[in-house]
Amino acid sequence: MLGAKYATKKELKAQVGQSLRYVETSMFGPEYTPDGKFVVVGPDPYTNRKWYAEVVMEGGKIKSVK
Repeated sequence: MLGAKYATKKELKAQVGQSLRYVETSMFGPEYTPDGKFVVVGPDPYTNRKWYAEVVMEGGKIKSVK
């Protein structure tokens, strides 16, 4: 699961069409892909997990957030 560098899910949703600001959290290798779907957590993946979202990426840009 990636850490999203946004204070709120609403702030992340407002970034559709932009690049994703994220923190890799896996010790097994990179999770980010420029095309695909994955789950992110915010605002801090280590100590402050207040919200989760499913992000769809296309061409390195955020296509949608659920």
